[in-house]
Amino acid sequence: MSIDKKDIEQYLSKVKEAVKNDKYRIERNARRQDNVNLFLDYVIDEAKAKEIILGLTAMDFSEILQNEHKRYRHERLYVFGKAISLLERNGTEEKIVSLYIKFNMLKDSFVIVISFHEQKHPLTFYFK
Repeated sequence: MSIDKKDIEQYLSKVKEAVKNDKYRIERNARRQDNVNLFLDYVIDEAKAKEIILGLTAMDFSEILQNEHKRYRHERLYVFGKAISLLERNGTEEKIVSLYIKFNMLKDSFVIVISFHEQKHPLTFYFK
């Protein structure tokens, strides 16, 4: 699949608009323990998460995935990565944390942040 940088910039623009208007949520349920752990392991709150998302650029883009959930196979999930400095919650050190961020934009432009956690594997960036 050929991906155009302008398409990613447009997608990110829609994501950022939804985030600015609080039309998004970061999944933090039992199936998304890695997302929960980020907020437990580092000094990060909803405002900081929002700031990170709003700071994403097309250069942070990695890939587009097919939703593997049976009922949602028509959906495309967009993956981004971003290295940011966070303070460890149970320590005194700031650490550069490489984040894995995966979005699902619904038809009504509501954004679900499916993944918002430390990368488990290095990402390949599409435009770098």
